[in-house]
Amino acid sequence: MDESLTLLVDAPSLFYRALFSTPDSVQTPEGEPINAAHGFFRMLARLIGDLNPDYIACAADENWRPGWRVELIPSYKGFRAAPGSAQEQAERRLASQVPILYGLLEMCDIPVIGHPDHEAEDVIGTLAQRAPGRVVIFSGDRDLFQLVREADVVVLFPIRGVSKVDIVDESYIEKRYGIPGRSYLDFSVLRGDPSDGLPGVKGIGEKLAASLVARYGDLETILSEAEGAGASVTLAKVRGQADYVRRAAQVVAIATDLPLEPVDLSRPRDLPRPEITAAAERFGLEGPIGALLDALG
Repeated sequence: MDESLTLLVDAPSLFYRALFSTPDSVQTPEGEPINAAHGFFRMLARLIGDLNPDYIACAADENWRPGWRVELIPSYKGFRAAPGSAQEQAERRLASQVPILYGLLEMCDIPVIGHPDHEAEDVIGTLAQRAPGRVVIFSGDRDLFQLVREADVVVLFPIRGVSKVDIVDESYIEKRYGIPGRSYLDFSVLRGDPSDGLPGVKGIGEKLAASLVARYGDLETILSEAEGAGASVTLAKVRGQADYVRRAAQVVAIATDLPLEPVDLSRPRDLPRPEITAAAERFGLEGPIGALLDALG
């Protein structure tokens, strides 16, 4: 039995949290903002220190609003793309920091992996399929709950930074939502997710969505029952929006088979510390990078 552990980090999720939890007063020696990178490396060091993984990767958004998902559901993350949105303002603050952050990760031999026209969650879904041993995913994106597989794949969902997290496994999903542990995708399609611009089936909230999934098991069975004679009022709502359900299922489903190039995810240990520290000093990140190097070593 392979007892190794792989840590997959949703990098955008972590650096957005770092942006808002680390004061803007944290700057480079030249007075440029560096708070997101500063907080990111501190939190990543904490994760590595706590989990002691054998393999590590950070997943990146090549496109946080992929065209193929928007084509299926035009409202997908639409409000985030609006001029002046919180997303746009955050991206403006992060624009100078993310290249520095990713560059230092690469110097530390922690791969940053993306894929054209896909989100970090799709990269994580694919890597989780390939990873040896147990997989721990860090992300604030609930869509990743669909990847949970008993103790083999769990999600650390942040409540406060990385110091307080929910450990999301199948039993968590069963208790929290009242559905089978591997049915989060079906449940979320029916319920919807306003934060992602997904309205769900009109007239079906969390409780009704959970009851349908708990009773019928999956979307295909629910859709089949909805088309049958004598369908309930609730199933009739699904029947009336069956086209939306099928399109939303494609949007919400995380890719698990992207053609990613083979990458060595082995945890780096023997790193050229003086060179990395010198590079970090240019940006006022010697403390956080030192903490990361200590955790890795």
